[in-house]
Amino acid sequence: MLAAAAVPILIAGWSAAASAQDGEKAEKKEPRRYRVGLGAQMVPSYPGSDDHSMRPLVDLSRSRGSKPFDFEAPDESFGPSLVRKGGLEIGPALNFEGSRSGSDVGADLDKVDFTVEGGAYVQYAFSPKFRVRTELRRGLGGHDGWTGQAGADFVARDGDEWLFSVGPRVTWSDGRYQRAYFGVTNAESVRTGLAAYRPGAGVQAVGATAGFLTQLGKNFGLYSYAKYDRLIGDSADSPVVRVHGSRDQLSGGLALTYTWGGGVK
Repeated sequence: MLAAAAVPILIAGWSAAASAQDGEKAEKKEPRRYRVGLGAQMVPSYPGSDDHSMRPLVDLSRSRGSKPFDFEAPDESFGPSLVRKGGLEIGPALNFEGSRSGSDVGADLDKVDFTVEGGAYVQYAFSPKFRVRTELRRGLGGHDGWTGQAGADFVARDGDEWLFSVGPRVTWSDGRYQRAYFGVTNAESVRTGLAAYRPGAGVQAVGATAGFLTQLGKNFGLYSYAKYDRLIGDSADSPVVRVHGSRDQLSGGLALTYTWGGGVK
């Protein structure tokens, strides 16, 4: 009796799974569509700086057919999703941090070399309009420390015609990272006159990020973002920041986008 009752359920489940597979196969057969954005951005010259440097702004996205491009926050690290189940995504995270020399600071501090940061991200989309994401990365060379970011994004969009996002951010770093950018060793204190300072691990900054993307026509569009962080805790109390830098960290960028491929009308 139980087996007989289960037959319709199994058939319905098999049919739903078959339909889903057919849908996935049909989607995979649709031609790929691409969007590339190239522009410039102004970012703090180094963590805690009151000066800014111009760097390239690059955005790459792909989709299939007329399906809208996936949302990506302006300040998230590069990395494809390796696990995607429902709203959950997990994958690698790659970021770069420029070098900092004593001349950049305006004081005879030790140099921090260019850093490649590698790690992983986990994100969960509760709905198309709300997503949370966290990253944890380790510096390979340069500061040699751990740093991470957690945040949420509220998204409003009309397909790929326009998209606006905004959300809060919290940045954390370990003692090695903090000491690289915000610490002052005894030797550096003698050379610079700054008080010796040894910060520890903790929350480095809190802030928010906003992004806006709009199509100007069939192929071309504009991509822009603005980001603000406020240094807090040990990083904010650093003599390097108080004397030569700023607790307010501002970033922004503008890029021209070009979309091509299947589904572009």
